[in-house]
Amino acid sequence: MAAAYTYLLIAVIAETIGTTALKAAEGFTRPWPSLVVVIGYAVAFYCLSLTLKVIPVGVSYAIWSGLGIVLISLFGWLVYKQTLDFPAIIGMALILCGILVMNLFSGAVNR
Repeated sequence: MAAAYTYLLIAVIAETIGTTALKAAEGFTRPWPSLVVVIGYAVAFYCLSLTLKVIPVGVSYAIWSGLGIVLISLFGWLVYKQTLDFPAIIGMALILCGILVMNLFSGAVNR
């Protein structure tokens, strides 16, 4: 089970890197950021596929997308100087709480 969560974390990080580079790729007109996008998504989907051997698809996708939203928003703030207002921060905190509730209390997560 720990290996599945490790793969899921790698998938989230790779997807976050790929999505962050997507802005820099400017519609795939810049080669290096475009390459980062392709590699990031390839690694993300490969690791997600390994995760799905152990963790149910709904749980995996909820964690992947939820953490991805939070990390991409953080990267947008740090790298691209995009602002996050208070409601956005509250919303992301609720997403993280939802992920924790699902993993700590749901019977849908294989233990």
